[in-house]
Amino acid sequence: MLYLKQVYLKNGKGFVPVVVRNYIRQDFEGLIQIQRESFPPPFPSDLWWNMEQLENHVTLFPEGALCVEVNGVLAGSMTGLIVHFDKEESSHTWQEMTDDGYIRNHSPDGNTLYVVDICIRPAYRNLALGKLLMQSMYEVVVQLGLERLVGGGRMPGFHRHANRLTPQEYLEEVLRGQLQDPVITFLLHAGRTPIRILENYLEDEQSLHHAVLMEWVNPFKTRLLEI
Repeated sequence: MLYLKQVYLKNGKGFVPVVVRNYIRQDFEGLIQIQRESFPPPFPSDLWWNMEQLENHVTLFPEGALCVEVNGVLAGSMTGLIVHFDKEESSHTWQEMTDDGYIRNHSPDGNTLYVVDICIRPAYRNLALGKLLMQSMYEVVVQLGLERLVGGGRMPGFHRHANRLTPQEYLEEVLRGQLQDPVITFLLHAGRTPIRILENYLEDEQSLHHAVLMEWVNPFKTRLLEI
C-alpha cells in the first residue's frame, strides 16, 4: 500500500502546503539534485544516489521510498528496507545492512524497517521536514506490522570532544542536554531511542566513523507481543 500525506507546516507567520508521498522514477533527477545541494564538494559525488540504487528502491520496496514536497517542490527524501534484526546481534556497518544503498538484501518477511538515508534540501531545513519524514516512516512500520524502525545515527559533533570523551560518554552528555549534536539530537526529538554505539559504521571523519544505533518501537506491535 502506497503512502500519501498532506499537511500544512509553519513557515514564518504563515503556513505552507506540504506533501509526503512515495517517490517514483520521475523524481530521480530531483533526488540526486537534493544530494548535490546537501553534500557539496569536497564530499565525493560517487556517494550521492545513483540511478541503479534509486531504481532498486522503487522496485524492491516502494513503500520504503518516501519524499516530501513543499509547494510542489521536491525538498527531501527518506529511504528504508526491511531486514531480520536481532537487538542483541553483533555490530554491523551501513554498507552491510543496506547493501551499500542498493537494498538487494531487502527481506519482505523481516521484522524491522532499517533506515538507509534521510536527506533534506538545505533551503528547506527550517520546516522540520526531517521530523515529518521520520514520523511518516513510523506510520509505514505500523501499516506493515513491523516490530520497529532502526538505523545508525551519525554523531558529527563527536570529533570536537573526542580528546576528552569516549563515544558512549559523548552520547550520555547529549542525552543529559550538556551537548547538542546535529544528528543525534534531531533523532531524539523525532522519537528515536539509543541502543548502543556502533564502531566503524560509516566512513565519516566528523563522527570518527562511529554511529549510535537508534530505534523506534511499534507501540501496537509491542502490546501484542506482551499479551
